[in-house]
Amino acid sequence: MRILSVASECVPLVKTGGLADVVGALPGALAPLGHDMRVMIPAYPGILEKLRNRVEIWADPDLFGGPAKAHLGRVADLDVIALDAPHLYRRDGGIYADAGGDYPDNPERFAALCWAAAAIARDGGGDGWTPDILHAHDWQGGLAPAYLHYHGSGGTRSMLTIHNIAFQGITGADRLSALRLPPEAFDKEAAEYWGNLSTLKLGLVKADAITTVSPTYAEELMRPEFGMGLEGVIASRAKDLHGILNGVDEAIWSPEHDDAIAPYSARSLKGKATNRARLIAEFGLGDVPGPLAIVVSRLTWQKGIDLLAEALPDFIAAGGGLAMLGSGDRDLEEAMRRAAHIWPDRVAVRVGYDEPLAHRLIAGGDAVLVPSRFEPCGLTQMYGLRYGTIPVVAATGGLNDTVIGATPASLSAKAATGITFHPVDHIALAGALRRLVALHADRPVWTTMVKRAMKADVGWHGPAARYSEIYGNLTA
Repeated sequence: MRILSVASECVPLVKTGGLADVVGALPGALAPLGHDMRVMIPAYPGILEKLRNRVEIWADPDLFGGPAKAHLGRVADLDVIALDAPHLYRRDGGIYADAGGDYPDNPERFAALCWAAAAIARDGGGDGWTPDILHAHDWQGGLAPAYLHYHGSGGTRSMLTIHNIAFQGITGADRLSALRLPPEAFDKEAAEYWGNLSTLKLGLVKADAITTVSPTYAEELMRPEFGMGLEGVIASRAKDLHGILNGVDEAIWSPEHDDAIAPYSARSLKGKATNRARLIAEFGLGDVPGPLAIVVSRLTWQKGIDLLAEALPDFIAAGGGLAMLGSGDRDLEEAMRRAAHIWPDRVAVRVGYDEPLAHRLIAGGDAVLVPSRFEPCGLTQMYGLRYGTIPVVAATGGLNDTVIGATPASLSAKAATGITFHPVDHIALAGALRRLVALHADRPVWTTMVKRAMKADVGWHGPAARYSEIYGNLTA
């Protein structure tokens, strides 16, 4: 089956978050099942130069204000269609924003991506390749199913994956015509959202199928505390909604073969101790007699970083340490910097992002903390499982679906792979950290849990089979 995957970012070309990892991993995961997936993204600066064997397959002399061309090429093992529209994508800042905030023409920038994707899906590209399925991702891809609906699909079916419903592509109703949507699209049963226009909502209404990135998150989305105002829309499409866990690329995230670390495996954990010692030295920490926890995250309210700041004193007093990598809200960055100032031998913070350093943190930590208030899927806890770095997670979304919490029953059954807590507040997190300290001190139990975590199935085999099933149902 031929599938056109439409997204705003994709590893290894451009990444700001987990969306890029998933979009980049899906084609390779689906290939053994007989699927031919191409990924379509904007040609941000430097993208075209990275594509091998590049050929032009589509063009438009006036795509939302200027000429555009779509180029097909290869990078790593991916077939990529890069939409080159300099007036939309050649910016000096990030892919969504610069120092002044979000680009004001973001609605048009990603509408253009969706328009071109829908045109290729409907009419095919210049090389004769026409997809059976158009698979769109998040609000940036939300208009692609809508364009197929309003302007003709040519028989191509559509699917929309929600990676995080908190981002909904909301813009003013006065943009309806500029986004090439007909008047009837501005309706409470379509794009209208509290007097504005939501590209995500329109995609949810018009896509033939909807997926999200974990079974628990699929259920949560129909509740007001998680649905972010779209819970009614999700509930109305419940029969078309599927929760499919993400996987991780086990070739990239492999403690046995990771070039950034001292290698180790579940059979021999000696290298993990080496990585812990190296990480302590790299972050300038002193003696950490208890568990060394790590955080690799956006520093935001969603990620529960404020809860960690409140729970940290007792954890440090019990012998724990913390090494953190991330950036986000300035107040939370400052709160964590203050913690590092108060406990310089136990807490260290690096503001920013560094992929090799993320690997060293995951390999060197004893535990990875993910205290998110909501988490559609989460990849960090899966990296932790893969590397025997015990996840301490809130019992929500994909965290709940991937980590088996250490309870008397799960420990007795030899099933526990991490520590979970609920409700999601600083009191419950502090309790989870106390359990972490106690488990870490019981070396036989801890070592057994580490080895069990490393054997957890976090790859793409199962998720790819579920996607394949849904594609087949759509085209049956």
